[in-house]
Amino acid sequence: MQKKTKETITCQNCSSTQTVKRGFAKNKFQAIQKYQCKVCKSVFTQSQSKNKTYPIGIILKSISTYNLGHSLKDTSNIIEKQAATKLPPSTIAKWLSEYKNICAFSKLRGQAKKIFSPGQIIESYPLLHNNLPYTFQIHKAKLEVLFHHPKYNNQFTNTSRFYDPLKSYLSKIPTNKFPHHIFKEYRRHSRLDTPQLSSQKRASQIKFSHLNIIHISKANAANKLAKLALNLARSNAQRHKALQGFFITNDSTTIATEIPVYLTKDDIIYFQKRGFTLNLSNAKTPITGHIDILQVRNSLIHILDYKPEAKSCNPIEQLTLYALSLASRTKLDIKSFKCAWFDENSYYEFFPLHAIYKNRTYKNRTGYEGSGSRLGEGAQA
Repeated sequence: MQKKTKETITCQNCSSTQTVKRGFAKNKFQAIQKYQCKVCKSVFTQSQSKNKTYPIGIILKSISTYNLGHSLKDTSNIIEKQAATKLPPSTIAKWLSEYKNICAFSKLRGQAKKIFSPGQIIESYPLLHNNLPYTFQIHKAKLEVLFHHPKYNNQFTNTSRFYDPLKSYLSKIPTNKFPHHIFKEYRRHSRLDTPQLSSQKRASQIKFSHLNIIHISKANAANKLAKLALNLARSNAQRHKALQGFFITNDSTTIATEIPVYLTKDDIIYFQKRGFTLNLSNAKTPITGHIDILQVRNSLIHILDYKPEAKSCNPIEQLTLYALSLASRTKLDIKSFKCAWFDENSYYEFFPLHAIYKNRTYKNRTGYEGSGSRLGEGAQA
């Protein structure tokens, strides 16, 4: 009897064969063996690298490089230098076609290239807040195309009124006109101090009374994007950075990532005087935080927060504070915002207005009629 040859497992990120088993990824039908690369530390399943001539990491980096405005030939040369791998432009073209429905920036890329050259499409700025490094990114091309091109901003999806307030606020963040000093102490939502809470609570633990909200789970393009983006994270600590970079480069609606926001005592008083159910009178202010992903779609501003194991958490208070903070800074009405938390499998969304305001029945911009106690349903990203 012929002896069975041990199968070689190749890392889908860096092509190394130095891999070890790391438990199982379980789904509805089976348990799939997971592996970890000893070289780059990325974790993957065999199915992710099967039937692919190139590692998935190289495929995704090629798509991102092309969507930064480089030609197929230039993308091939850049990836060859980075990964020491020969990569024909025709192969990159096949990958772009295969992933175009998920990486939907392909629809905007032609217009974006007319306005900005490679290297100018996205601007990145390092921030040091609470003694932690953050990378604020703004997609200059999407800001222009989504707000000004008639194909994406017509009478049915009018978002032009968001342009000046959002651009003004986002443009101020990298400058000395932005109050970076209030982020120097650890004062994020985890420093929110009420009679019921310790001043050492973390953001995910902050609770304040809000109206009852019916949780609605739905499929969203963010799930598919996250599933791809996580292939680029070599460790759990890199998940947010990998995901934010992939979203802003490759989706069609993300205009900025890692956006610092803050809510002052005057902001809280303003909302309370207008009938908002917001019991934050004893909160230490300013309350600060960083929005993971900011999108503009379906005539609404979407605030997205990536939460590993999204199904088991409920960050309504945190996201509502983010929406109130950004509404205050931009002077936009709170009903223009929608919030969501997600991972690669689940997506949960709600209107922050519904969590803190109940006095009126109205039709929101998606046509949903209700009061401040229900969620609205929107379209996919």
